[in-house]
Amino acid sequence: MKRIILLSVLVNLAWYTSKAQSTQHQNNMASTFQEALDLFHKDQFASSKEAFEKIDFEAADSNKSTDVAYYIALNSLRGDFPEGPSVLEAFIMDHPGHPLSHDAAWELGNYFLARKDYRKAIANFSLLQDVPLMEERHPEYLFKIGYSYFQLKNYAQSKYYFERAKRYRSPFLAGAYYYSGFSSFKQNEFEQAVADFKEAGKSREFSLKVPYMLSAIYYQQDKLDSLIGYAAPLVGKAGLENKAQIHLLLAEAYYNERDFSQAAVNYQAFLDEKKGQLSRDQKYKAGVANYEMGHYEASSNYFKDVALVNDDLGQVSSYFLGHAYIQLKNLPFAANSFSAAYKMDFKPGIKEEALFNYAKVNLEMGKFQEAVSGLDNYLDQYPRGEKINEAENLLSDALINTSNYLRAISHIEGMQQKSDRIKAAYQKVTFYQAMTYLRDNNFNGTLDLLNKSMRFPMDKGLLYQAQYWKGEVNAINDKPDAAIQAYERLLAMKPPGNDQSLIKTHYSLGYAYFNEGQYEKAENQFKVYTDKLSNSDEKQHYDDALVRLGDVYYVQKKFDAAASTFRRAVRENNQYSDYAYFRGGVVANFQNNNNEAIRQLDQVINNYPNSLYWEDAVFQKAQIHMEDLNYRQGREVFTNLISSKPNSPFIPFALEGRAVANYSLKDYDKAIEDYKQILNQFPNASNGETALVGLQESLSLQGRSEEFSTYLSEYRTTNPSSSNLQNVEFEAAKSLVFNQSYEQAIKALEGFMRNYPKASQVPEAKYYLGDAYFRMDNEDKALALFYELENTTDVNLKNRVFQKIASIEFDRGNFDKTIPYFQFTADNARSKAEEYEAYFGLMLSFYETGNYEKAVENADKILALGNITPEAEPNAWLIKGKSLQEADDDTGAAAAYQELVDNYNTIQGAEGLYHLARIQTEAGAYAASNELIFERSQAFSQYEYWYGMQFVQLAKNYLAMDEKFQAKATLESIIENSSDAGVKQEAEELLETINATGE
Repeated sequence: MKRIILLSVLVNLAWYTSKAQSTQHQNNMASTFQEALDLFHKDQFASSKEAFEKIDFEAADSNKSTDVAYYIALNSLRGDFPEGPSVLEAFIMDHPGHPLSHDAAWELGNYFLARKDYRKAIANFSLLQDVPLMEERHPEYLFKIGYSYFQLKNYAQSKYYFERAKRYRSPFLAGAYYYSGFSSFKQNEFEQAVADFKEAGKSREFSLKVPYMLSAIYYQQDKLDSLIGYAAPLVGKAGLENKAQIHLLLAEAYYNERDFSQAAVNYQAFLDEKKGQLSRDQKYKAGVANYEMGHYEASSNYFKDVALVNDDLGQVSSYFLGHAYIQLKNLPFAANSFSAAYKMDFKPGIKEEALFNYAKVNLEMGKFQEAVSGLDNYLDQYPRGEKINEAENLLSDALINTSNYLRAISHIEGMQQKSDRIKAAYQKVTFYQAMTYLRDNNFNGTLDLLNKSMRFPMDKGLLYQAQYWKGEVNAINDKPDAAIQAYERLLAMKPPGNDQSLIKTHYSLGYAYFNEGQYEKAENQFKVYTDKLSNSDEKQHYDDALVRLGDVYYVQKKFDAAASTFRRAVRENNQYSDYAYFRGGVVANFQNNNNEAIRQLDQVINNYPNSLYWEDAVFQKAQIHMEDLNYRQGREVFTNLISSKPNSPFIPFALEGRAVANYSLKDYDKAIEDYKQILNQFPNASNGETALVGLQESLSLQGRSEEFSTYLSEYRTTNPSSSNLQNVEFEAAKSLVFNQSYEQAIKALEGFMRNYPKASQVPEAKYYLGDAYFRMDNEDKALALFYELENTTDVNLKNRVFQKIASIEFDRGNFDKTIPYFQFTADNARSKAEEYEAYFGLMLSFYETGNYEKAVENADKILALGNITPEAEPNAWLIKGKSLQEADDDTGAAAAYQELVDNYNTIQGAEGLYHLARIQTEAGAYAASNELIFERSQAFSQYEYWYGMQFVQLAKNYLAMDEKFQAKATLESIIENSSDAGVKQEAEELLETINATGE
């Protein structure tokens, strides 16, 4: 602020200096006054104040003392002394009307104005209201008092003073126009405001301020054309104040004028200025503008923020967001968006459209369960909706492809009218549900659904499949007559010769006839089956059927045909070539071609050391040598079997054969040892009596007959005749176990063991006693009995005992204890089924004990056996994947899980998909993890827990991708639809975390 020194100061100064008659004292005082005044003009306010304070007031005349008091007060104010304002205010009160009081009021007005104390500024400026000021100061006074009123939002008063200031051409003229315009704007006097702002804008000072104000007024007046015409050319001007807000006003104006291109540009320009954020309403408009221009990525970014709130704007934004994602080909996001829009009730039309689009998008994604649910809801809630016909057509497609077959069946059965399209869907879903029941061993349910599927035979191929599976179900359920009847019914339908169900029926019917002893019929079916597949790339069960055909020929004593068939199997590299060689050897033996027999048996012995038929082949070869009286060779082969497979069930008979060979070679001592070994180690063997006779003869020839009585006595004790009461009691007790009368069986077996403590059946009785206790859930007693038997020499019994020990210890979680027992049963398995059980136990035990390498090794052995049971292969792939993952081999684990997901729509496949998705998530591949879940999860929707956890993982991926709206929509859908309590809890906890943290 400029300092004002009134004329009276100079007059007084002249008066003081002109008095020549003044005393010396007066001259000195004048000099002191001047020195103090000079310090004031040099802005040395503290020094000036001190100098003025030294002047003797009493000696001075009244006028001089007034001047001194004024400068002391003014120095206090200018020097920022705390008492400055109050001292100057006191001066005004002490000298009312004095010219220096006017100066003091001006000084205080400027002082308070500078410090934004506008009320005190006005109070002091108002003291000058009737004072004649210098002409150049008058507009300044008017502007400053007007500005003070303006800052106090007293726009009427401020405008009064600005209007008066506008009359002067002064440095304050542009400011007066600008603030007068602002005051008019605040009073909604827009025309006057426009006129004033335009005048203010002519000045350099306000040329960059006025455009925003005029733009705001045009917007307030809804003069959008004027706003666009005025602001659009100026918005690129350098240094423009409130540029971001002008862009926002332009964006709103363009939007209202439906110029979406320019609206989108200006909304983005506002954000680029980084001077603020769009409101929800503005984000919605920006989303619409970009959507209308085809900028779907940009529009989705706006809409997803608005959609986070459940209100009418959120509902519409969710709906638009769904359509934007469709254009971006992001169908999962689209489905979530439509789902969110449908769940809100603010706009009924949007709700209906959103529900239909939700169903349609899910159908397009292959999420048929969700599609069926959505379409079903649409048809129920909007029976006269615009999309009713399209919804009905889509529903038939969804029903065919859904994995929630029971719901689809119930829905179709509830329909009064069934079009051919719906009938075809019913035929399929009932068949699919039948296959689900079959996997769960629900045979009655399977047959019921197969019969339902055949009710509408729209698809002949599916009809043949249903009939075939009726035969399979009865065969599995041990109803051979019903199975044969079903298979024969399929043959009577006369499907095309290359129909897969017909081809498989030949194979299954061949087995059914074979098991029933109808060998000629079995021969015909196996022959047709192998002939049809001999030149096919899809071999199915060709290898097995071919060797079974050879067996059928053999049983019917068609040895030439049997030999030819087994040779064919070997020639074609049949996977059962070891069996073909073995059976070929047997057939050659029956044909009296023993050289050929031994040649083929040697193929098994030399080339298939791990074959299940290796022991059979060795024993058969030894027998042939014995038939040919080649005793030395026979003895050598028997010895090979005994030393190589000491736990083989052939051992008692191999010992007998070797004893006969030794006897024939007159090596009686060795014969005696072999017979003794049979009697000592295998007292229950069926050839025990033969061994006893042989021992007697051999001892007699050696003159050692006195030794025989000991063995005879022991044999009589352990092997009474079949008519003996002991045998009858044992068989009766054992039958109680088979009849599941376990309490009675326990009493009977314990009584038998008390009555006949030395009977040969005691070990077996102990085994059945343990089994009975096991069935009664008394595992402690059962396990104790089984452990007592683990050193038995009866290999067949030992194998069963070890299986029981392994099973019980496994169920108890003693996995380390199970391993040696499972390993023994694996080494001594006599069938693929026994091998599988042992490998399965080993695989799980090694996995549970952290030996992941061994777990993988046994999983591979199970996979090499093939799908012995419906869950054999998927279990092996799952444990293999989990073991590799635990061993930090994510690549190998992912490959195992991928195999599982690709080939097995089972609960193991569902878990595999979850782990595979998590591997990708942990690698930071969130989009790939999501894509995997979207593409593959539908096949596993019936497995509620893993299906739900897959989508919980999806929500976690969304959070990692900063897609909060999608995460919330996914979790809300899980909570609404999942029937698994664990999954719902996971989803609820994660959703609560999101809502609480905003993350």
